[in-house]
Amino acid sequence: MTPIVTERLILKPLQIDDYESWFNGFSNRYPAQSPYDEGKLDMSICTADWFADLVGKHNRLRETDDILILAIFDKNHNHIGMIDVATLARANMAWGELGYFIHNQLWRQGFAFEALSALMPYLADTAGFHRIEAHVALENYPSQNLLKKLGFSFETVRKGFMLENNKWTDKAVFYRNLN
Repeated sequence: MTPIVTERLILKPLQIDDYESWFNGFSNRYPAQSPYDEGKLDMSICTADWFADLVGKHNRLRETDDILILAIFDKNHNHIGMIDVATLARANMAWGELGYFIHNQLWRQGFAFEALSALMPYLADTAGFHRIEAHVALENYPSQNLLKKLGFSFETVRKGFMLENNKWTDKAVFYRNLN
């Protein structure tokens, strides 16, 4: 896939030579800043070989149209975060689910808005999606506000919708029709 380029960012599938930047992005994370932030992670298993396997898995998921996984880099090749779009249905629905994160040491700089704004035309015109949903924790107001700014609309609350930490949790559903 051709990278998506914005004023400050490059969105592209991970490649093996992205390992050092990817590793540094995760390694430089702050402790959790909110209940929706994993914070600093244990990166001890994330060797170059482990990363090569991850890149291969991402490529297979993209090729089978299961999940499009893109890394977000700045123009200096610093890893900023990740975006994924899972295919929920094709045929007469062309429906996907959006997920995203920015490393917490880089929050409040407009990176998520810039990356996701650039992604929407790609999802409509190249990836062939008509409807994109995002499932957000009920109290995650920063993410909900970002989605609204991107043109998503609140649709409903799905009760007991996602299994998180061995508990079925409610999610606010936001959607955007792309064409």
